[in-house]
Amino acid sequence: MTRARAITEALDAVLADAPDRPAVVGPSGTLTYAALDAVADAAAGFLAERGVRPGDRVAAALPNDLDIVVAFHAVARLGAIWVGLGRALARPEKDALLAVARPALVLVDPAGYAAEHEPRTTARALGRPSPLLVDPADPSGDWAAGLRAHAGAPRRPAPDPDLPAAIAFTSGTTGLPRGVVHSQRNLLLPAAALAADRGYDGSLRKGDCLPLTILNLVVLTTLLTSAAGGCCVLTDRRDARGVAAWIERESVTVWNGVPALLHSLLHDPELTPERLASLTEVWSGGANCPEELRAAFRDRFGVPVCATYGLTEAPTVVTIDPPGRHVPGASGVPLPHLDVRVVDDEGVPVPTGELGEILVRAAHAGPWQGAYTPMLGEWTSDGLVSFQGAELRTGDIGRVDGDGWLSIHDRLKLLIMRGGANIYPAEVERVLAQVDGVREAVALGLPDPRLGQRVVAVAEVTRPGATDEATCIAHCRASLARYKVPERVLVLDALPRNAMGKPLRAALPALFASAGEPGEGASTAPRPAT
Repeated sequence: MTRARAITEALDAVLADAPDRPAVVGPSGTLTYAALDAVADAAAGFLAERGVRPGDRVAAALPNDLDIVVAFHAVARLGAIWVGLGRALARPEKDALLAVARPALVLVDPAGYAAEHEPRTTARALGRPSPLLVDPADPSGDWAAGLRAHAGAPRRPAPDPDLPAAIAFTSGTTGLPRGVVHSQRNLLLPAAALAADRGYDGSLRKGDCLPLTILNLVVLTTLLTSAAGGCCVLTDRRDARGVAAWIERESVTVWNGVPALLHSLLHDPELTPERLASLTEVWSGGANCPEELRAAFRDRFGVPVCATYGLTEAPTVVTIDPPGRHVPGASGVPLPHLDVRVVDDEGVPVPTGELGEILVRAAHAGPWQGAYTPMLGEWTSDGLVSFQGAELRTGDIGRVDGDGWLSIHDRLKLLIMRGGANIYPAEVERVLAQVDGVREAVALGLPDPRLGQRVVAVAEVTRPGATDEATCIAHCRASLARYKVPERVLVLDALPRNAMGKPLRAALPALFASAGEPGEGASTAPRPAT
């Protein structure tokens, strides 16, 4: 890469060669590259008329459709800062994020505008405008009228690509969400690297059903497809049959699928391989994907399920399986703009294949050398707190083998310390996942006055009554050291999850409090599963 580009320029290559090629497909229709470019300019003009200036934050709680893509490009063209706001968040959660971001404008869909938890009161309390309603079904609404009024608006000069461009609030599975800040350079780089590394071209139809209010998903849709010259295809359907019908109807070629949805597709007896024939690969980002599920999906549908590792702070994908290759238990190899190394507690690199903390930095050789810069910092109620250094400490524990394959072992901050022994939750979770009837398990530590922490776990079953606590604990006793065996295993029909499909670890301790104090071995306390 010869220079940093702005998102304003992301569409230019396709605009020059194939302006009538579809750029984005959503429930309300299709936009070509030429149409997306024009309507993004119009939206930028409208937002500016509403008072948005460079550096202002614009929050959006919008569904997966054309307007969220248009709004993102418009905010970028203004040099403002995009803030995705999860539509499923409760009102207090939205209020907390808005209090930190202090947006100049909040974009909401009709459901969000009318719902009790819609944060219009927060906007007023902060002296901000009421939320702007974005309704593709209402041609007389403010959004549609504003776009018409600014039709033909000229493109604005590209903003500085190294200034703050987006705030991504982390999922908050271990506490209060953090506002990770990225520049336009940060957002464009992984998209360009993925497109080049995987050989994507205009035939790419990248599908996503996970919400684009998550910043990583914006990178992996419109920015990735723009880099490749392809089309991003969006839906809000997250049920197996709805997703299968969407993949078939829209000829999706690459799709992000969380393990729970892959499992549902795999076990739908009416779903034939022909329904998913357009897929060339699935990415298993968002949660741990068991090797058995990965293999079974490939065997039934003929589609590889690529392992990925990424994080909000990067942003998005750090490693991914090379096309056509997978090492069981690994999460792929680094993208070409990145270098991944593993260090001990003192920051000293560990020998190849040994466990340590994963660090991410710019590639030190090749055509992408030095292109990557870490996140700009963290957004607080006082503004940007800059990140210091050229290397990102992930807080994840893993190893890199002699061929560069990264294996994730666990989260450093999730480490359970029981009586002086370190226990990685993933060790327990992998064993519990082997129990017949367990779809997914989460292990965690609860405070203990004698041991420091004690080990407990929560297991999500494939169907009500598929297994019980005693069976789970017995299997752990047969497979784990005694000190690693969970004292309690709560069996649930469904784990609490966030919008990315990740289990909400922060919500799990309360389940044990409501079920009673853990004792030794199998308990007779009532099970949350029905």
